[in-house]
Amino acid sequence: MRVIAIDGPAGSGKSTVGRRLAARLGLTYLDTGAMYRAIAFAAIQRGIDPLDTDPVAAMAREIDLKVDDDKVVVGGVDATVEIRGPEGSRAVSLVAANSGVREELRARQRLWAAEHEGGVIEGRDIGSVVFPDAILKVYLTADATVRSQRRAQEMTELEFDNVAADIARRDAADQGRTDSPLQVSDDSLVLDTTDLSIDAVVDRLVNLVEERS
Repeated sequence: MRVIAIDGPAGSGKSTVGRRLAARLGLTYLDTGAMYRAIAFAAIQRGIDPLDTDPVAAMAREIDLKVDDDKVVVGGVDATVEIRGPEGSRAVSLVAANSGVREELRARQRLWAAEHEGGVIEGRDIGSVVFPDAILKVYLTADATVRSQRRAQEMTELEFDNVAADIARRDAADQGRTDSPLQVSDDSLVLDTTDLSIDAVVDRLVNLVEERS
């Protein structure tokens, strides 16, 4: 099973790099962040407080969730766009800090990889926790201002200052949580994408995967 793990903070280029890398390698792609956003979305839709740990974890264990390529279906509803709305974005850090949710989603991520015979999988704990034996572990990072600019371009309805504040808050939450915090594993390749093109990053990763396959 060939798993390429891509971790890093918001706006570092994980999704864009992950999709292009998967296409180049003929592998499937999984955005695990979308899974956490989907749980946050479902909690809000069901009137469950994202801070209410046990009910959110129980919901995560029983909900029908499908994340493939660019489509997210939650409880039979296409929520691809809705999971990235402002309300869900504010709640996702709370959901991601829930150990019960993380345990459930880690199991689903491993099952997904087994069913697809590997893949390019991106998130915040993929190389460090979910797939410690991945054939390649990459940690993407970038200057905080550049990351905020990238995210602001994706979310055109939000002001740059609001996006920058949200990214700073998310960074602190991801790095500070007790369960599977965002961190660089010892055997990860760290790439600063601030001044690198997407093609340059993908070309380098393709070469590394081919060397290790």
